[in-house]
Amino acid sequence: MSWKHYIIGIFLLGVFSLSVIFQLSNKRVVERSKELLDASLMPSNTNKPCKTKKGKGIWTVYSSGRLGNQLGQFATLYALAKLNGYEAYIQQETFDWLAPIFKISLPVLHKNVVDKIPWKYHNVHDWMSEEYMYIEEKYVMITGYPSSWTFYHHIREEILREFTFHDFIRDETNKYLEQVKGTRKNATFIGVHVRRGDFLNVMPNIWKGVVADKTYLEKAMSYFRNKYQEPIFLVTSNGMEWCKENIDASRGDVHFSGDGVESSPGKDFAILAHCNHTIMTVGTFGYWASYMVGGETIYLANFTLPESEFLKVFHYDAVFLPEWKGIPADLSPLLQKLNKTN
Repeated sequence: MSWKHYIIGIFLLGVFSLSVIFQLSNKRVVERSKELLDASLMPSNTNKPCKTKKGKGIWTVYSSGRLGNQLGQFATLYALAKLNGYEAYIQQETFDWLAPIFKISLPVLHKNVVDKIPWKYHNVHDWMSEEYMYIEEKYVMITGYPSSWTFYHHIREEILREFTFHDFIRDETNKYLEQVKGTRKNATFIGVHVRRGDFLNVMPNIWKGVVADKTYLEKAMSYFRNKYQEPIFLVTSNGMEWCKENIDASRGDVHFSGDGVESSPGKDFAILAHCNHTIMTVGTFGYWASYMVGGETIYLANFTLPESEFLKVFHYDAVFLPEWKGIPADLSPLLQKLNKTN
């Protein structure tokens, strides 16, 4: 064995070892999050008494990002405000993103009110922690990009009611699905979201990660083709040209749906959310479609190197539900690129 192959072998062994360590760390974070939520929901003399300050304070969330981020911020605000006994309100920016699509019920704060309140800012990370269970301040502004099910899965039905589609969106989407179904008797719809766009630069150059490739999508689609008699894949993406070039549609079971317009993503999201199952790649848009569908979900697993800074703010087990199925990403192109630059 040459020295070059020996060094590469040692490097890959190190990557594997670090990956195992990070996965165990992620698992501990999620287990602790679940313990905290269970403790907060179970009446016990040993627990701190539940607060009942409803109506005596205002909690809101700072609006940032696009639709997937907005959904995560809304759901986290809803859950944490309820857990701490306060009223939740949204700001106009959140309303502008969500209200055209969903029947959300939280009241909206006028900008003049927002500007006058002495907010206590809480920048939340993307998993439930004990510090979020006993927040004493009355006027709280949540910041960050939380989207973890560990915040709100215990009130899943309430969250899904908030994210009920407007009737006209539901009707238009169901009409489209019926057209795609055609004469099939046992159709099973699988929504496929392929995130590309800015992630083509962000993942390899900032987070030391990759986006989904052709092989990943083939494996995920094969899983559903082998399991269901008449699967129909509805593909949405902000990189549809790449999808048309790399996803085999020769069987007649693939439809390139939606319009990929990131500034008005309601159509794409509605299509995904009305399917039976989901194939997601990376990003909160695909995550929320998967969460709302509630069927089987295939996701891209281990899509960053173990030393990625991304893993300081993202824990796989805190984002992807335990019953979802992960297919490991192929990191070899990224490793080859790093070897050339070193």
